[in-house]
Parts: sequence; C-alpha cells; structure tokens
Amino acid sequence: MAPAPLRNGEDPRVRRYTSQFADLMEMRAQAGVVADYLDHHDGWFRRCAAPMKVLPLGHNSYALTLGRFGNFGFEVEPTIALELLPQSEGIYRIGTVPLAEDHGSLQQVYDVDFNASLRLDQLTGELGPVTQVLWDLDLSVWIRLPALIGLLPEGLVQSSGDHLLRQIVRQVSRKLTWKVQEDFHATHALPCPPRRRAPF
Repeated sequence: MAPAPLRNGEDPRVRRYTSQFADLMEMRAQAGVVADYLDHHDGWFRRCAAPMKVLPLGHNSYALTLGRFGNFGFEVEPTIALELLPQSEGIYRIGTVPLAEDHGSLQQVYDVDFNASLRLDQLTGELGPVTQVLWDLDLSVWIRLPALIGLLPEGLVQSSGDHLLRQIVRQVSRKLTWKVQEDFHATHALPCPPRRRAPF
C-alpha cells in the first residue's frame, strides 16, 4: 500500500507552498485545428516535454520526471503524474494523479498538486486566424524539509521554498508552453510567433 500523501499529514517539518500563474500562447491557426492538435497529446506531449523523462501511464496520463532542484544542499528530483483530460465545452484540464507504489519513497519527500486549465480564444490577426491558448495554473507543493533546515530563520525557509516552486513552474509550464507552440507550428508548416516573455 502506498503511503499517504504529505498533504494529509501533520508532520511539522512539512511545509506547503502555493502559487497561481496565468499565461497564453498564440497559435496561427483556427481554433478547430488547435483543438485537434491538443486532443492528440500522445503525439506532442513526449516530444515537447523533453529533456524531461516521460513515461506513459495510460491513455491520458504520464509520469514526468522534472529534473533536480534544491537549496541549502537539500535536493529533490521530483516525479509527478499528470492526467491530460479530454476537452469539456472547450476547456482542457491537466491535473495530478497518484504515482505508482514504486514511487512511495519519493512521496515522503514531496507532494505536488498541479491543476491547470486551458481554453481557446479565436481571433483574427493581420496574417489570418489566430487562436490564443489561455492557461491558468494553481500549484501547491508540500516538502518535508530536513530537520537542519528547520533551524534556519523562518523567512529564509519560506523564500527557499518559494524559489523551488518557481523552478518547478519554469520547468513544467514555461518551457512546455514554448515547446508546444513551436511543435504545433512546425508540424503544421506555419510560421511560429516569437516567444512571449512569461509574467513569472
């Protein structure tokens, strides 16, 4: 049996960090073309997530190893399981699902709740139809800190966790957004808009 997620425990060493983010990516095509691309994530998700490790878990789910992050000598290499839900009334959702039991030891170090939603907004641009993919992300991370870090000033511990959270967001959301935008335009032989400066 897999251990209970950190979010459900009462260990005083477990700190919770939360943030919300929003951004958009511009696709130079009609919304229906963009929707068809997003619906077939079995093709683009693994390409766009690289160099992060991706392991399919089912028809809509993937285990994603994010890379190594840390501060003050405390490092983790988190793996999270994401489910890409089929669109519902034009809204796409991505959320975390439980990892397999063989990741139980990792779940005692960190716990991630990743909830993203995407919606399509078709506009008319100078070069033809443009679809904006607007996304929002609510992210919570629970981390069991080593006892030694608990001796540091509270403000320093909080800022360290906030930094770790920003690293995860840049790795999973910002880079993935850029790569999806580039992959979509490349696979449809369309000129790719320049990268936007992310607001985080």
